[in-house]
Amino acid sequence: MLKNIPKRLSPELVKLLMEMGHGDEILLADANYPALTNNSRVIRTDGIMIPELLKDILELLPLDTYSDYQGVLMEVVPGDESVPAGGPPVWKKYRQEIVLAFPKYNLKSIERQAFYEYSHKCFAIVQTGETALYGNLILKKGVVV
Repeated sequence: MLKNIPKRLSPELVKLLMEMGHGDEILLADANYPALTNNSRVIRTDGIMIPELLKDILELLPLDTYSDYQGVLMEVVPGDESVPAGGPPVWKKYRQEIVLAFPKYNLKSIERQAFYEYSHKCFAIVQTGETALYGNLILKKGVVV
């Protein structure tokens, strides 16, 4: 046991975050994401929703100040009427957590199939219990100073 490590972060996940280098990316994937199909390094955090996990991860993980983006979202599929006009409600929760740790952040979005391809290059995928539509979020690690 260590002090100041958020309790929702498993030893395996803390180790993974420590092994990441500057510019490496980690995907916080929703429960429906085909994680093992898209990356060989997968950690499961069943039962934990992404906003809570994101809050805990951002206590340890700096975001990349040298990049024009600090996170990546999956674009809403055109014509998907299940998503409100302002985007998936979970995105607002992500932005609320990110701004607390990184006030000048920028999120980009990429098309669904391109997102799947992109996730092959992520350092790892963390498969969560998140059930919100379009709940996937990629974070880009920065430099620890």
